[in-house]
Amino acid sequence: MDPMSGPYVIRGSVSLPEAELLWRFSRSSGPGGQHVNTSDSQVELRFDLAKTEALPPVWKERALVKLAGRLVDGVISVRASEHRSQWRNRETAAVRLASLLAEATAPPPKPRRATRIPRGINERRLREKKQRSDTKRGRSGRDWG
Repeated sequence: MDPMSGPYVIRGSVSLPEAELLWRFSRSSGPGGQHVNTSDSQVELRFDLAKTEALPPVWKERALVKLAGRLVDGVISVRASEHRSQWRNRETAAVRLASLLAEATAPPPKPRRATRIPRGINERRLREKKQRSDTKRGRSGRDWG
C-alpha cells in the first residue's frame, strides 16, 4: 500500500482516522485508453460515522443529522474516478470525505441580530424612488399634443 500524503485534517486537531477508512477499488469508466480495462482506478471510500470514536461526540451528532440523507446504516461513502491513477483518486476521495465531514460538523451559524435601518438611508431610498417614479411618469406621452 502506498503511503498516503499525511493525515487528512477535518478541522483543528481532528483528522480522518486511517484505521477506520474502508477502501474499495473497481474499474473506472471514462478516459484511460488501452489502460482502462486493466486497472482498478475508481475508488470508493467508506467511513462508519455511527461507530467512530475519532470525532468529538458533539461533532458526531451534528454530522449524523446533517448527512442523514447520504448515510447507509451509519456509513458514509465517497467515490472518485476522475483521474487515471488510482493513487490520485484515493487522494481525491480522502480530501472529499474530509471536507464533507468538516462541513457537516461545523457549528451552526450565529443567529442574526436585528438592527434598525438608519433614518437617513430610508429617506434617501424613498427620495430616489420618488425621483424614479417622476422620471417614468414623464415618459408617458399623455401631454404631447
